[in-house]
Amino acid sequence: MWVMAGPAATRVLADYGATVIRVETPSRPGAGRSMAPFRGGQFAPQNSLFFDNMNAGKLGLALNLGCEEGRQIARDLVKWADVVAESFAPRAFRGWGLDYDSLRQIKPDLIMVSSCLFGQDGPLSDVSGFGTMGAAVSTFIDLTGYPDRSPAGPFSAYTDTIAPRFLLAGLLAALDHRRRTGEGQYIDHSQVESSVQFVSPYLLDYQLNGRALTRMGNRDPDMAPHGVYPARGDDDWVAIAVRDDGDWQRLCAVIERPDLAGDGRLATLAGRLASQDELDAAISAWTAERLPAEAEATLQAGGVPAHAVIRASNAVDDPQLKHRGHIVHVPHSLHGESVVEGSRFRLSRTPARVGQPPAVGEHTEQILKEILGYDDEHIADLAAAGAFD
Repeated sequence: MWVMAGPAATRVLADYGATVIRVETPSRPGAGRSMAPFRGGQFAPQNSLFFDNMNAGKLGLALNLGCEEGRQIARDLVKWADVVAESFAPRAFRGWGLDYDSLRQIKPDLIMVSSCLFGQDGPLSDVSGFGTMGAAVSTFIDLTGYPDRSPAGPFSAYTDTIAPRFLLAGLLAALDHRRRTGEGQYIDHSQVESSVQFVSPYLLDYQLNGRALTRMGNRDPDMAPHGVYPARGDDDWVAIAVRDDGDWQRLCAVIERPDLAGDGRLATLAGRLASQDELDAAISAWTAERLPAEAEATLQAGGVPAHAVIRASNAVDDPQLKHRGHIVHVPHSLHGESVVEGSRFRLSRTPARVGQPPAVGEHTEQILKEILGYDDEHIADLAAAGAFD
């Protein structure tokens, strides 16, 4: 079930010119099509802007892998494809006879990537799950929140936002290996392992020193003060990070607190970590009297890392994102237009071209005829057998 991790990685390939086919079963739309936001707030598989963003530029193929005719179409596509990417629990593709060992008999130099929560082997390998579950296993939920409250968890299905970066890197490495050697490769991608590496310093600290990181709100074990502070306005905030002693002295100058700058207790990181409640109160008193943009500008001008906290409604109109063309309007066959993110990075010689997202099965006939060379009679027979249901 491709929701985010796989589609986000393969969308990058589509942005930069690859022909990417998104396989879906019309009778059982994938979870990605049930993800908000929806056009006009109306829930429908064809209305998901989340799906559009993850799958811009891809071709849509309706295929029922539950019947042999549908699986044979998949095998024919393997002969054409450079890469097969899937994100089911390991038992699914084995049961269909579409596992790597079976498919490389059809195409010996095939690259196949299987991305699931826990990887292809081990005691939890057959457990299906989503990014929220992955965030729980990867310790992110336990670490996110305030020490006197229950875990809050990070925004969204967090491992789904991390995993595509590693999946794409592995896929490109395998493609480069095949270019140099002619050899295909199987990529076993664990989304949890991709995510755990972001907390690896804390895991190592526990292993070696017995120290266990706990929830600390917006604070940081290596910087102080470090947090999000109230600004003047309706639920407006400013984020500030003091990296070192120099930042600390500059912050004291900006907020006009020479008494804090000269306090020997606060001259070192250890001292500031021990006095965070006091420091947060002093900073909050200063930020609360200023609008977010004013506080941000004043702090940055004084050499202090700071930025106003941006809401989604602000980000859409953010001048930097607008300048970079991050929000892209693309055609949509059913709705006329959709809105997706840009390519996130730029290549100077081969710029990205963000394409339109597919409706369910939109390009089925095109793929069957132009890529696989099927004729009308064969397609009709496949339809009668339920291959596209």
